[in-house]
Amino acid sequence: MAKINHSIEHQQKVYQKWAPIYDRVYRGFLGDAHRTVAKLAADAGDDILEVGVGTGLILPHYPARCRVTGVDLSEHMIVKAREKVERQGLDHVKALHVMNAHHLDFADHSFNAVCLPFVITLIPNPERALDECARVLKPGGEIIIASKLGHGRGLQGAIEEVVAPLAHRVGWSSAFRISRIADWAARRGDFEVAEIRPVFPNGFFKVMRLKHRLSA
Repeated sequence: MAKINHSIEHQQKVYQKWAPIYDRVYRGFLGDAHRTVAKLAADAGDDILEVGVGTGLILPHYPARCRVTGVDLSEHMIVKAREKVERQGLDHVKALHVMNAHHLDFADHSFNAVCLPFVITLIPNPERALDECARVLKPGGEIIIASKLGHGRGLQGAIEEVVAPLAHRVGWSSAFRISRIADWAARRGDFEVAEIRPVFPNGFFKVMRLKHRLSA
């Protein structure tokens, strides 16, 4: 299989192309996952960071009591998200920034929950991004990941590998393994996989909760 380009430049080009039509394509298809991410994040606490906020599709789903900050690598996506916040009067959204997930410009222990909706499979160094998410997370907080997370086993794993290049053209990866995230948590030792929840359609997408362990 040809090597797939996961560079930052590729991501920016893909999302510049998709930004104008992203909402129309994905609002219904990803709605269940978006609602699930927002609820789980709000359950973890009021201060929420969304990494890969895109055009802001999840922003309306957070409760009004929350204080949400969103970041995205794509300036084109952030422009769309800001328009949505103003148009819909989403007062719980406190800030939207163009920012690289590898270098989050926030103080340590700033957020109760850090969400990565449909972005982890595209980040060039996911472990480095997760380390940054862990750094800005408050003790006892949660990292919540939504994506097409595969197991890499049997027929499903074979299909994931075959469709990987096509998925990449629309900004996704179908070959990213759940085990990679679980291995990151195990190596750190201060996170545990609290839940892996299948969501529409028929469990094709999954929402994964990583819970920070408080020190004894």
